[in-house]
Amino acid sequence: MASQGLKAWLQAEPFTLSMSSGFFSFYAHAGMLAALIDAGCKPSKVTGSSAGALVGACWASGHDPEMLKAELFALSKDDFWDPGIGLGLLQGRRFREKLAAFLKVDSFADCRVPLALSVFDLNSRETQVMQSGDLVNAVYASCAFPLLFQPININGRYFIDGGVKDRPAHAALLPGERVLYHHIKSRSPWRKKNSKALLVPVRDNMQVVAFDDIPRVGPNKMHQGVLAFDAAYNQMKASLEE
Repeated sequence: MASQGLKAWLQAEPFTLSMSSGFFSFYAHAGMLAALIDAGCKPSKVTGSSAGALVGACWASGHDPEMLKAELFALSKDDFWDPGIGLGLLQGRRFREKLAAFLKVDSFADCRVPLALSVFDLNSRETQVMQSGDLVNAVYASCAFPLLFQPININGRYFIDGGVKDRPAHAALLPGERVLYHHIKSRSPWRKKNSKALLVPVRDNMQVVAFDDIPRVGPNKMHQGVLAFDAAYNQMKASLEE
């Protein structure tokens, strides 16, 4: 890409947008996506893990970035905080209800572009890719951060956060597929310093954006979401204009 900018590369041919996991980094993903769409660079396919799955599904279901921005900025801890007995602090019922109310379609088949979400199958202890069937359950499964949200049972199998084994959400990519990858730089205390999950994957025909100084957001720091969105938006806009 030495002879052309990122925007020109994205507009030259259809591309897949992949968004990594990253705890509450859906604000950063949403800011990046807003800048991308504002620049006229719409992905033809989306893959996501955890936070990336949430943002990818909301956009693929038919929401524009402004609607997603408004929903995220209005989000509060009470919207998803429902402690209960189980293999996780939160039951996840409120989260699924919120998803069902916001997503514009019920199934993958009705999304405006192909969508593939990485989840972790507790039965096989392997990554699985969900790209058909019920959208709410698939998004919840990919976002079910271990010990925070309880696993979800889908057809007799239990699933949690796709970032457990596929942080970049690349399990659904084909060899040589043209990809823009938004990498969230992990600051998770349970990742080892030399963990492969912290590294940016290398593959042919892929461009990567990974931004510094994005404010950290969490259940008790929801107010930081606005700052994270704006920081990612501005850095993505600058990357596209270089």
